[in-house]
Amino acid sequence: MYAIIVGGGKIGYYLTRTLLDNGHEVLLIEKNEDRAHRLDEALGDVVVHGNGTDIRVLERSGITRADVMVAVTGFDEDNLVVCQVAKRKFGTRRVIARVNNPLNEDTFRMLGIDATVSSTRIIYNLLEEEVGSNTLVCLATLSRGRLEIIEVGLANDSPAAGKAVKELRLPIDCVLMSVLRGDEIIVPRGDTVLEGGDAIVALVRQGGQGALRAALGAS
Repeated sequence: MYAIIVGGGKIGYYLTRTLLDNGHEVLLIEKNEDRAHRLDEALGDVVVHGNGTDIRVLERSGITRADVMVAVTGFDEDNLVVCQVAKRKFGTRRVIARVNNPLNEDTFRMLGIDATVSSTRIIYNLLEEEVGSNTLVCLATLSRGRLEIIEVGLANDSPAAGKAVKELRLPIDCVLMSVLRGDEIIVPRGDTVLEGGDAIVALVRQGGQGALRAALGAS
């Protein structure tokens, strides 16, 4: 795999080093000259000084043969431009962008970015997991089809506890993938009865979370 990474901060540095350690071909683009020089000393000749939003820099970096473009700068607008140029002008097969502000995630997805990574969103989801049962937490977002994988913990007093799956009024675009009950993983069927303390993993189309909350009594 040939990967081009734009942004030589900590994420860019460790991602580049990890890819190199696993035998992949990588090129790291960093626009700050001093930072690029230090990265060159640490990583070798896989570092290029330049602006990743500049088409000429991307062309010199061999973007036409890149398998993936990863933009991990500290600026969402730069990451979006880099991925848009790679995708639309050069036809890069897969583009991945760091999203610093979670409010920008929908914009990135609507503009065709294959995958987004938001540290803020990930940490927020982990914090929400500590709230306890009866809470809906987004585990992952799938850009194609605008689907989300949701985990819902059922409290003992949840309206869904004691009901069979077929009795629930689930959204049309929703599939219950698994029920986690203690150390057991259950593949739910229509006659599967939910219990308080269950953790339910569901696949739902974005916009259907409210109906899923209502069906499972989640907050």
